[in-house]
Amino acid sequence: MSDPILIARGDSDLYLLPQMVNRHGLIAGATGTGKTISLQMIAEGLSRIGVSVFMADVKGDLSGASQPGQNNNPKVIDRIQQLKLTNFVFQGYPVIYWDVFGEQGHPVRATVSEMGPLLLARLFDLNDTQSAVLSLVFKIADDNGLLLLDLKDLQAMVQYVGNNAAQYQTTYGNISTASIGAVQRSLMALEQQGGEKFFGEPALDLGDMMRTDPKGRGTINILAADKLMLSPKTYATFLLWLLSELFEKLSEIGDPEKPKLVFFFDEAHLLFTDAPKALLEKIEQVVRLIRSKGVGVYFISQNPLDIPEMVLGQLSNRVQHALRAFTPLDQKAVKSAAQTFRTNPMLNVAQAITELSVGEALISTLDDKGMPGIVQRAFMLPPTSQIGPVSPEQRQQIIHSSPVFGHYEQVIDRESAFEKLQARAANPNQAGVGKQQMGGAPTTPKDAKPAPTVFNQVLKAANSPVARQVERELVRGLMGSLLGTSSRS
Repeated sequence: MSDPILIARGDSDLYLLPQMVNRHGLIAGATGTGKTISLQMIAEGLSRIGVSVFMADVKGDLSGASQPGQNNNPKVIDRIQQLKLTNFVFQGYPVIYWDVFGEQGHPVRATVSEMGPLLLARLFDLNDTQSAVLSLVFKIADDNGLLLLDLKDLQAMVQYVGNNAAQYQTTYGNISTASIGAVQRSLMALEQQGGEKFFGEPALDLGDMMRTDPKGRGTINILAADKLMLSPKTYATFLLWLLSELFEKLSEIGDPEKPKLVFFFDEAHLLFTDAPKALLEKIEQVVRLIRSKGVGVYFISQNPLDIPEMVLGQLSNRVQHALRAFTPLDQKAVKSAAQTFRTNPMLNVAQAITELSVGEALISTLDDKGMPGIVQRAFMLPPTSQIGPVSPEQRQQIIHSSPVFGHYEQVIDRESAFEKLQARAANPNQAGVGKQQMGGAPTTPKDAKPAPTVFNQVLKAANSPVARQVERELVRGLMGSLLGTSSRS
């Protein structure tokens, strides 16, 4: 069994048990109360016991986890002395930087086929008819060996099917122009937000996110999300794909001694605000079911009310930093947060939430039997790594020394649907552009002549010069025969 992770110290030491980490959790609190620092410290503890971590870095200040902290930070030194941390050692951790746009980390990509028509239709909020048309586009491409890898492949395929809808009605059913237009508009909106950067090859191998270094420490995967959050469609597409891939590909392992991977979603209120229904449904499904696959999910938000109730009820390990009760809505949030904890008769939780200082929190974690612990007031431990972002030079150095460097940097654009459809448009006489190749009724180029039938061949032979000469000779012979017979009679 892995050692418990010490996360806070108050009247007693408070631990996060590795075997209970995959029961999910919440870190909440107002701006400036220490949420991100708590997140960084817990991620370090997981890395030390060999658990890989994924963090969406919205503000850019989590990147410092790759560097050892410095003893010139007076707040950290004061906290070390206050909590009497005798074995505290500054250290950096194995970090891999990722970035959907490929600017601040290794590019993150997935193919259109991996995403599939069902997830895309839910992401685009298509109705049943439009979803069916999108599924038909994938089906026609699949039946004809046309790979859908990047966004331009899907755009070209949708356009092709729309232009030739009449040819596919018999085999695949009606394909309305309105539904094709709805899909095209959704694809255009995704492209305008940088979706073409996400779809393509090489696709992300989830195994690259679950690595350990030579010391046995788990990798801390940091996704640069400061720019990504400005493109909500692309961000939702990425998260929808990633959660779906984890859910589908990881095997059931029950209750492991420690999780395989732990997700931390910082600034979760940005994630849930105006999020597509498909993403909310997928997050709820994952939170409910992915525990048995060795994955923990933690949300970091300013207010517990930012988290949908169905998700909030699944978050067992809780760290509550200070909340401000300036408005009626704030007061409601304080009461709601207080009611989620197991009661401590020695502590007025609702009052304590508004009195907590920076770095102080109300904490309740699961014990070894899976029961929530009584809420306690304590100070969180400081991180052993650097607080704040790394410099651009340090980031590039870490990227180039990463074990996955060179694999994802170069885009692979092999022949797929876009290239094949372009070739067919340039050469309409190309052989095989019929039902056998495109899954519908045979298509005939406008300038192509119809194949000759047996009847046409007979007519052509009958109108030839030789045939007409033979016909004249036969007529002469017949007339001569008739005249000779008449004179004899």
